[in-house]
Amino acid sequence: MLDIPSLILINEDNLENNNILEICKMIRNNEDNSATPIMVVTSDTSIEHEKELLKNDIEYCIKKPLEKEILFYTIKNIVNLLAINRGISPLTKLPGNIPIQAELKKRLLKKQEFAVLYFDLDNFKAYNDTYGFLGGDEVIKQTAKIIIKNVNSNEDIHNFVGHIGGDDFVALVTNEDYEEICQKIILEFDKKILDYFSDEDVEKGYLEVPNRKGIIEEFPLISISVGIVEVSKGRFHNILEIGEVGAQVKHLAKVTPRKCIRNK
Repeated sequence: MLDIPSLILINEDNLENNNILEICKMIRNNEDNSATPIMVVTSDTSIEHEKELLKNDIEYCIKKPLEKEILFYTIKNIVNLLAINRGISPLTKLPGNIPIQAELKKRLLKKQEFAVLYFDLDNFKAYNDTYGFLGGDEVIKQTAKIIIKNVNSNEDIHNFVGHIGGDDFVALVTNEDYEEICQKIILEFDKKILDYFSDEDVEKGYLEVPNRKGIIEEFPLISISVGIVEVSKGRFHNILEIGEVGAQVKHLAKVTPRKCIRNK
């Protein structure tokens, strides 16, 4: 199995009778390359041709005569930018797993003391089944806003918020009052989440969702749970150990919704 390329570079002058737009369309129709950026090098210097390329799923156009160093650094910068962007959640614009792990490693190496807050939404699947994935995405975005607002309420530049994926978030905080931060997040979430349910569901206080056998089950409205891991000097040797304890506190938090579960 071949690796998916980071970028596809095409020299239009070497295509002879082949149409550049048809070739790029063929590339886009390939599932593996549907999101791979395409850069075209061409000797056609007309503005019309450049516009046509850019309008048809081609991300970048470089005109000849070609300066090799400019081409090299352009490709290098685009690939670097892609690597950065792929570490960011497209939905919440928060750092994803790779930046989260890098931040944890950096703090461990510096022997810093901090707390890792693991956020998880309860009964989120039932919400998605009822209101659809677009509705679920809006809930995820609102959750991110609430966490960011409260974690950074004191403008502490040493705090960090990341989006693990789905309805899972993490925050690294140096504030000693992290439990108060968690409680504020829970209270604000409980208030604002009601805006994402119908009046009927809010009045009932639960959702009615059919299971795989067609039997209707009742699920409470979405709530948020927080698991806390305190990272003191010498307690953990690597981020895997933090992750193991984090998984434990997340599980305990799931079975006791609207609670901050702490592991010292």
